Amino acid sequence: MQHPVRVVSGMRPTGALHLGHFHGVLQSWLRLQGEHDCYFFVADWHALTDQVQPVAETAIYDMVVDWLAAGIDPQRTTLFIQSRMPEHAELFTLLAMHTPLSWLERVPGFKEVAERHPSFGRLGYPLLQAADILAYKATHVPVGQDQSAHLELCREVARRLNQVVGAALFPEPAAVFSPTPRLSGLDGRKMSKSAGNAIGMREAPQEVRKKVVRMPTDPRRVHRGDVGEPERCPVWALHQVSTPSAEFAPLASGCRSAAIGCVDCKQVLLDHLLPQQAEWRARAVQHMAEPKQVHWLVEVGTERARVMARKTLRDVREGLGLKV
Repeated sequence: MQHPVRVVSGMRPTGALHLGHFHGVLQSWLRLQGEHDCYFFVADWHALTDQVQPVAETAIYDMVVDWLAAGIDPQRTTLFIQSRMPEHAELFTLLAMHTPLSWLERVPGFKEVAERHPSFGRLGYPLLQAADILAYKATHVPVGQDQSAHLELCREVARRLNQVVGAALFPEPAAVFSPTPRLSGLDGRKMSKSAGNAIGMREAPQEVRKKVVRMPTDPRRVHRGDVGEPERCPVWALHQVSTPSAEFAPLASGCRSAAIGCVDCKQVLLDHLLPQQAEWRARAVQHMAEPKQVHWLVEVGTERARVMARKTLRDVREGLGLKV
């Protein structure tokens, strides 16, 4: 059975989005939305698997605003909220009946996370991800390298259920990897809000400027006349996603010859980064001024997603001999 190309991806509403989210996830979404049928969702159920506090509704819609500000187009994609889709929970239950426990226990990182958050929800997290994906019979899923094992589990689950019902109900979705899977933060480690090394997508320009000015550089460039190596410098990583590629060679050469100093190099970065963020903030202000419109866009997307998910559930229930 030939399945139409369809993309499914979600993000947990765990706080304001930063540059790592944009370059690691949203840029892929922007490219895919112009090419394929895309379903993008707020994974608020997933957010509950490793946090004690309830998910705030404001966090959900703030993230949707970030998506819209980045350029995600609700006219070309389906945007929805996971917890508004009980179909995901039912499909999760039906998939669970045919998923060996050992498949979940072998997912990399499960034991470490389970020690901190020992719950059935944590154990079933990858299977709920599979339900999120298979509810729309997705053929492609944007993922980071750290989620590859989860997607492989999804493929195994799809294969198993197809065997059980004797029909190709589900495609085995392929991974779509980001060209920037790991953006370095202010200190050279992976950008993360919890690590305190992130630059928010909509962060105030004066705060961004302070952060960039204070960034460490190549430790061998102690004095202005010392030569440096861009690959050892966290600033260079941000140049690679913010500065036009035509400027890479002059910047790298200037660093290696000490023709330009670190202060000058950081200013070039700010000259490109701040205008991009200004665009995001301007779009976000427009959407925040019309909260009812944002809610309506999500409601429309959720209803559109529900139509597809219900059709999938009918197929699964029928295949398993359950009353449709």
